[in-house]
Amino acid sequence: MAMCDMCGKTKRAGNNVSHSKVATKRLFRPNIQKATIMVKGQLKSQKVCTRCLRTLAKAPRGLK
Repeated sequence: MAMCDMCGKTKRAGNNVSHSKVATKRLFRPNIQKATIMVKGQLKSQKVCTRCLRTLAKAPRGLK
């Protein structure tokens, strides 16, 4: 299943809305990527959403 190992983000339900405003059900799936990240001092291969990858890439507060 497409689920982020860090934040637990998974698929959500919603509607496709056509030009004539007819709503049909659809799924919004998170953008899951396989990444090797540092977890508790060890490198681990995990399935992570791109939002979490962007957050990991940010410099910690106070360090520039």
